[in-house]
Amino acid sequence: MILQALTAYYEAMLKKGIVAPPGWDGAFKVSFWLELNDSGELIDVIDQRHDEQRGKKTVLAPLQMSVPAHVKRASGVAANFLCDNSSYILGADEKGKPERAVQCFEACAVLHHKLLDGVDSPAARAVLAFFDTWQPELSAAHPLLAERWKDITDNANLVFCYDYADGRRTVTEDPAIKDAWQQHYHNTAPDAVMAQCLVTGQTAPIAATHPAIKGVPGAQSSGAALVSFNAPAFCSYGHEQGGNAPVSKYAAFAYTTALNTLLADRDRCKIIGDTAVVCWAENADNAAADLGMDAIFGIPEDRGVQESDVTAALKALAAGKSCDWLDELILPDQHVYFLGLAPNAARLSVRFFLRDSIRRFAEHINQHREALEIVRPANDPWEDLPVWKLVRETVNQKERNPSPAPQLAGDLMRAILTGSRYPATLLNGVTLRIRAEREITRGRAAIIKAYYTRNRSKYCPEEVLTVTLNDESEYLPYVLGRLFAVLEAVQDAANPGINTTIKDRYFNSACATPAVIFPTLIKLAQKHLQKLDTGKSIHYNQQLTALMGMIHEGFPARMTLPEQGAFQLGYYHQTQKRYEKKNKGENENV
Repeated sequence: MILQALTAYYEAMLKKGIVAPPGWDGAFKVSFWLELNDSGELIDVIDQRHDEQRGKKTVLAPLQMSVPAHVKRASGVAANFLCDNSSYILGADEKGKPERAVQCFEACAVLHHKLLDGVDSPAARAVLAFFDTWQPELSAAHPLLAERWKDITDNANLVFCYDYADGRRTVTEDPAIKDAWQQHYHNTAPDAVMAQCLVTGQTAPIAATHPAIKGVPGAQSSGAALVSFNAPAFCSYGHEQGGNAPVSKYAAFAYTTALNTLLADRDRCKIIGDTAVVCWAENADNAAADLGMDAIFGIPEDRGVQESDVTAALKALAAGKSCDWLDELILPDQHVYFLGLAPNAARLSVRFFLRDSIRRFAEHINQHREALEIVRPANDPWEDLPVWKLVRETVNQKERNPSPAPQLAGDLMRAILTGSRYPATLLNGVTLRIRAEREITRGRAAIIKAYYTRNRSKYCPEEVLTVTLNDESEYLPYVLGRLFAVLEAVQDAANPGINTTIKDRYFNSACATPAVIFPTLIKLAQKHLQKLDTGKSIHYNQQLTALMGMIHEGFPARMTLPEQGAFQLGYYHQTQKRYEKKNKGENENV
């Protein structure tokens, strides 16, 4: 299903001219052009790298251009046509194995003679002359290469170019050479395995290995495989490599091209935890996919839309109405795909794959956003919490490489997009961070509320799962959380700027074993109240008295995890109520 959907997406993009045709890589990174004359002599080296801003750094980035599709390499020698690294094009590198570099060059020469012998093109003859006359052992000393040698041999890709009558161009654009490559690519080798393709259903040559998939963080930089068989243990019935899951050469090229295109698009690919999430819509319509990603991951700065626009679009689609997004029409029945990939050495594992109408996805995303809705601090700029912020709430941000639980990102995305139960790893991660940091942020409080809204528990009832403070609730854990927030406020009023508060010392114990801690805290509060002026003392006494009046059966000895969630929500709600009043007072004074 995944490969079929990606192949269909490739064909839709091909119709629109977005991707290269079969046999070509439309966005290959090339660093240097090697200009040849009619005799095959190297007459110029043109640096195609340019300055590119990546975060706060400016780096030299290679030129992206269309070149013949590259083979997938393992440990053996496998040459590419017209474009490759210095080992194959020049027969030299800095890897300390000159004999192997010469083997690579010789293999590359054989390939070019095989494809270009008899081609009526000056550029083709120049390329062949180059391979016939070039001396690999003299490469490093060549005057055009010497000054750039380190850059050229640092895994940079090189491509031949030629000075045509209308100007200098790469030989990949030569019509005769392109025809030669196309014939080679589409010709069926005599020893090719013919079988029914599992993707297209047609009998066609089967791809022994599939092109590499690049752009998944944590995977090998050279690319990883979604489908691969490289050991006898993975094979069946005497089949080798791709014969165990027959996918045609065309389908393998199509789905990998589509996936690489998605992974290279920052708007269409987002990273959460160890998972790369890509999204696309049928018929290669960008609007539906863009809306889905914006609703889950937040709006990019250059979008030119507001959070309210996202909300309005989601509500319209959920109601079965069409809507405009980025000047494109989205129909509610249009199908959208979400795919999550995680690295696994040289392979990729599928975290999730979801297909549904944009209407259904909109319904589930709306439910998720409503479940997360909770009172927002005045200094919080986020109207809605994107999924990456939720995941961040489960990890220690002071670590060098903060990383969430491996399965969390995929499980959370599946819960959001299908309306299913939130994963326990989400709540566990938040609980651990609260215990470690004794801090309940908006994100953590929203997660607790959303988790128990969808994962029902009688120990964290609906009455405490509110957006703002529910001062009518007498549910004991919730009341205790509110009481702790008031006790903290009393201490803060009596000792402004104190280094260690009761939250620092007692929050975890008060949350888990109230009967042990609260009597001590109440006695301490009486001493703090004596330090306050009459007005403040009366104000806080009234709050404490009202909350203590809701405690009918004394303090519980222990509280379960859901009860602790109710406690934490009560604390958060009461604290935000306190800050809300403080902010209102400041504004009135101003």
